[in-house]
Amino acid sequence: MVDLSETEVAAVDEAIENRLRLVQVILAGGSGTRLWPVSREQFPKQLIDVVGDQSLLQATVARMAGFDGGWNVAPEPVIVCGAEHYFTTYEQACQSGVSARIVVEPTRRDTAPALTLAALNATAQGQDAILVTMPADHAIADLPALHHAIDTAARYAQAGDIVTLGVPPTRADTGFGYIRLGDPLQDGVHRIDRFVEKPAAELAAQYVESGNYWWNSGMFVVRASVWLSVIELLQPDIYAACVGAYENLKTVDGCVIPAAMEFARSPSDSIDYAVMEHLGKPDVPFSGVVVPLEAGWSDLGSWDAVWQAMEKDEFGNAANGRVLFEGATSTYARSQGGRLVACVGTTDIVVVETDDAVLVADRSHVQEIKGLVSRIKREKSPEAESHRKVRRPWGFYDSIDHGDRFQVKRIVVSPGARLSLQMHHHRAEHWIVVSGTALVTRGDEQFLLSENESTYIPIGIKHRLENPGCVPLQMIEVQSGAYLGEDDIVRYDDKYGRCG
Repeated sequence: MVDLSETEVAAVDEAIENRLRLVQVILAGGSGTRLWPVSREQFPKQLIDVVGDQSLLQATVARMAGFDGGWNVAPEPVIVCGAEHYFTTYEQACQSGVSARIVVEPTRRDTAPALTLAALNATAQGQDAILVTMPADHAIADLPALHHAIDTAARYAQAGDIVTLGVPPTRADTGFGYIRLGDPLQDGVHRIDRFVEKPAAELAAQYVESGNYWWNSGMFVVRASVWLSVIELLQPDIYAACVGAYENLKTVDGCVIPAAMEFARSPSDSIDYAVMEHLGKPDVPFSGVVVPLEAGWSDLGSWDAVWQAMEKDEFGNAANGRVLFEGATSTYARSQGGRLVACVGTTDIVVVETDDAVLVADRSHVQEIKGLVSRIKREKSPEAESHRKVRRPWGFYDSIDHGDRFQVKRIVVSPGARLSLQMHHHRAEHWIVVSGTALVTRGDEQFLLSENESTYIPIGIKHRLENPGCVPLQMIEVQSGAYLGEDDIVRYDDKYGRCG
């Protein structure tokens, strides 16, 4: 790999017309446990408005807007997300006014396979591209500074380097991985000496004091062809599985879904472990560089990080939703479910309220929330996976009430949407239309229901609910039976590919 001497940098600058196009790649496959109870497995933090009016995903989608570095920026970002989130991801991208290309991971395999799918997508028409890769769940305060770093990184990526953006640390933080700086190049750029895992507090302090370590932002800039070559060399199993899955893909509503069986053969590995930690070794003909990013970056990896990223009152308090502070200092509070949260005399406390859970934590202990969520999972409580309101490709349902052998849901089906043709072994259902029109399939019958009309779905009968109208269909569903779990569904036909 070249070291980009002054002559070579000038040559790159003069060849603007030959520059590769930039493709923004957004990695949105996280499950999200550290911002519980707002973030759940079925609705992770990238889909939440953590620090502003937009979700973190929407803020990330808009991050390349206004980029002006003489590069040809592709108008459509590539978003790689999990199968359980793709419909919400697609919906939020559309709400941002951006036509995104959604690539769906059939199963979770971490960031290295995700970036490989994005690289295959970007080169599908036989053209190369520079992938500007960023997590969907981080915050950036200074977009011009980010754009400057991306411009610098793209120049090195054009020359064949694998580039990461490193954040000069402002404190000794044990929640981040670190990058040890190698030889200096130009523009404040360094060769990568090595990646370092999250250190203990004493070691983190030594890193910061030495000035030789930057935080690992998780943002990468690399040519798609280079990434595919390096992943084939270093991780051939990942490469083979991703290529096989992509060659056998299908599309649903414009979303690209690689073949599940082939993709499942891929090992699960991160970009750092799979590739970045190997760069610079004698038998690896690829080089890595780190470009400084001083743009108010935060990975929002804890409620304390959210508090740090937000505007605060004169007493250091920050809030979302209906919150009142009285004699409180350095407190973060969030009302997600709409109830009033009042904090009196609190100091260094986090209070987060949702429809079905309330978190109260000391800000110095928020990293322990991940362990708490693991405990909730072990106890098989639903609060680890989903909210009371659960989004589906066709709309959403809200679990209003439940008890022994019954459950009540409010169901909203979007105009033109339909649920799968399905059957339940253990429960019957009563449907009451509140507003809109329902097209019901029940066994061999098909009929319409209007406002204030109802029907009954017996156990073991195939059925489907559709909204043929132009307004949302709202209905009340009363389930009764010996078992009411969401896994008691046998799907026979589903436009969203959820059969099998």
